Amino acid sequence: MDSSQTVLMSDKRLLMLEAAMKQHQYRKDSLLEILRTVQELYGYLDKDLLIYVAKSLSLPSSHVYGVATFYNFFRMRKPGAHVVSVCMGTACYVKEAEEILLLVEREFNVRRGETSIDGRLSLFVTRCIGGCAMAPNIVIDDEVISKATKETVLNRIRVILGGKKVEAR
Repeated sequence: MDSSQTVLMSDKRLLMLEAAMKQHQYRKDSLLEILRTVQELYGYLDKDLLIYVAKSLSLPSSHVYGVATFYNFFRMRKPGAHVVSVCMGTACYVKEAEEILLLVEREFNVRRGETSIDGRLSLFVTRCIGGCAMAPNIVIDDEVISKATKETVLNRIRVILGGKKVEAR
């Protein structure tokens, strides 16, 4: 057992993950629900956690990794303190979500799929959040902003960051 696995084993969240897998009876067909639980507990899916889940469910780690990277919902890197997700489904895209995304990138010095170097803000793109009638939709720290405007999104991000810009690259 290497040092990263030792840290993993001492983490109380692991007990919660273990309880979730036990509740699902370690069934292979519960993989998506288990991965959702891992992300809920840890905020992202790292390599050691994926290996742990694979061993616990008796699945090849390549399969678990393949499922985790297939779905846009799962994050493979630790997100920043605040997370902005821009829906780029068709309805949101035609309602100018791309323009909002570009503005957030410029205003807050963070690129899509990345976290600012100070760790305060992550910017992600998602394919569809299911609110097409209310497009464009932007999710900021689990709060959905429907019929989002550039001004609304920028102001909300400024508020959560305490009026400060994130540190430039």
